[in-house]
Amino acid sequence: MKKILIIDDNPQDRMLYQRFLGTQPGQERLEIHEASDGAEGLARFRELRPDCVLLDYNLPDTDGLAMLGHLAEIVPVQALCVVMITGGGSEALAVRALNSGALDYLVKQQFDRELLNKTVRHAIEKNEWRQYEGRYHLELQGINRQLRDSLAELTRTRQELDERNRQLSAANEAAIARNRQLARTNQDLDNFVYAASHDLRQPVNNLRGLFEELCRSASFQDPEEAVILRLFDDSLTSLTTTVTDLAAVVQEQRQQGEPTSEVVALKPLFQEVLQSLGPQITAVEAHINADFSALPEVKYVRSNLRTIVLNLLSNAIKYRHPGRRPEVAMRAYLADGAPVLEVADNGLGMNLAQHGHELFHLFRRFHPLAGEGTGVGLFLVNRIVQHEGGQIEVESEVGEGTLFRVKLHAGEHAEVQQKASGLAQAVAARV
Repeated sequence: MKKILIIDDNPQDRMLYQRFLGTQPGQERLEIHEASDGAEGLARFRELRPDCVLLDYNLPDTDGLAMLGHLAEIVPVQALCVVMITGGGSEALAVRALNSGALDYLVKQQFDRELLNKTVRHAIEKNEWRQYEGRYHLELQGINRQLRDSLAELTRTRQELDERNRQLSAANEAAIARNRQLARTNQDLDNFVYAASHDLRQPVNNLRGLFEELCRSASFQDPEEAVILRLFDDSLTSLTTTVTDLAAVVQEQRQQGEPTSEVVALKPLFQEVLQSLGPQITAVEAHINADFSALPEVKYVRSNLRTIVLNLLSNAIKYRHPGRRPEVAMRAYLADGAPVLEVADNGLGMNLAQHGHELFHLFRRFHPLAGEGTGVGLFLVNRIVQHEGGQIEVESEVGEGTLFRVKLHAGEHAEVQQKASGLAQAVAARV
């Protein structure tokens, strides 16, 4: 229901306007309020905030133009709906009224019920449309402001991204250059170590020959001289082992191309390794048992697999416990679709909390009196296993023994899970 405020000092005119604005068939009912002068009209306007004002130009305390100014102080002129009613047909007055904020004007004694209704309802509709346009333009201004801010932010972000991409490109180029330099340095170091170890073999062999000839041809009466000879022999043996192991490490790194995997029967490979370790096994009377019933064969690079088995068994013999016969057990099985080799011994064991972080480093020895090892064997095993995507787990207890659990590579179960996860993501994306 729309509210209409009639401001007119003539009671007969107010009554006439009320009768004209009475309920018409098919039209919305209007709620009519009255005021007899300007002061009362302003008070009722503040109280009611009507949808339209019928304002008489001639009022006892003011005139219509002044009233328009007072009403515009209460609400913005763009929201003001006023129809001015004048006593005469002055075009100049009508123009002034429209310029001051009135939406329309009527001349007394020159309109009827129909014209008054049409004028008032048209003024209300025009004002409502003007309000809608105002709100719409404000919203558009807000959206445009947000778009400008977003565009500025996007521009800043794009500039930041460009700068970061430039920095990343520069860092990437620097990293590539460093990697190339490191690769060249590593290659130079490998070549140097290989050449040095290769060139040292002959002098070391000459020293060994001269030492053995000295032992055969010379006689030593002083017991201390025998101790010195033994120490010299130990040092010469250690030097020979170090040079040989260095050559083995560099030789493995210098291999060109990727070796081919094949199905390897574990039992024949195990027997071949036992034959190579025959002198060491016989010397300490070691008992080595193997069980390949759960996994008779694996697909692997045969030479790499032989290196793994050889070094694990050799390590178990080397670090045997002096107070008991060496017992070594080897077995193979599948765990989550991955082939696993286990080698367990009853040897010296080690403190993993103290030494575990450097177990696979070169030239790390945790039992200096137990043998002539240089750590190359476990270094090679770890390098080969990691290159194939596998991993090594170690369990050990000082004085009780050690177990090496070697997962040769990622198993079928992990691959199936990965494929299933990818398929599930693809299905979810389509859904």
